[in-house]
Amino acid sequence: MREPDVRRAPAGETRPAAREAGTRPVRAEAARPVVGGEAVRPAARVESARVEAARPVVQRSSVRGQILDALRTALVAGELAPGEVYSAPALGERFGVSATPVREAMQQLALEGAVEVVPNRGFRVIERGTRELAELAEIRGLIEVPVMLRLARTVPAARWAELRPLAEATVRAASSGCRATYAESDRSFHRAVLALAGNAQLVRIADDLHRRAQWPLVGGPVSRGRADLVADAAEHTALLDALIAEDLTVVQVLVREHFTGAT
Repeated sequence: MREPDVRRAPAGETRPAAREAGTRPVRAEAARPVVGGEAVRPAARVESARVEAARPVVQRSSVRGQILDALRTALVAGELAPGEVYSAPALGERFGVSATPVREAMQQLALEGAVEVVPNRGFRVIERGTRELAELAEIRGLIEVPVMLRLARTVPAARWAELRPLAEATVRAASSGCRATYAESDRSFHRAVLALAGNAQLVRIADDLHRRAQWPLVGGPVSRGRADLVADAAEHTALLDALIAEDLTVVQVLVREHFTGAT
């Protein structure tokens, strides 16, 4: 049988068909990963990784969280007065952001019971009276007092001594007269105490009740003056002293008085 006539082009010369088509000889390349039916070039992968790394860390959700913290501070400080209506665009201009994160943050405050939605207007700060504050103090006492008394019998003195800086921070915050600053340091101290129980849900629920108890009452932006804040903070240090000394009788009296004074 006659073999097919296969002619080879001389070295350095392309085949006629390739020359007529104006194409270059095909060179072998390493296999490329295929995504969506198309091969991804190494340069494209490097560029994609570079774009991913260049993306900003701060996302819209973090902006909403920052606005939520700012609104909570303004609420405690009395800058958002009970009964007043505030629009998301106006608050957004105040904080230098768009209305969207403000609206989302205010909706969270509505879920917490701090404000209520007013259709086509914005959000109204809830008007609260002394009865509601007394009810919150009673619930906090039912939850926190038994836990604190149990911890007083089980936690060693060295662990209580570690909380001294937080107690002293509440005293400094109270001395400043800034209700918002004291509110944050007050909650930080109570969270640290309850965290010793090892129950994350307890800490979360107690902190939410504590925050609600710090909202201003009807009749003025601030329901407790500087002297009240200083007296409240002094109870923190006195409580720690009794816990470190393992004086359970004094601890029980101070814990109950602390929550009674919250009303």
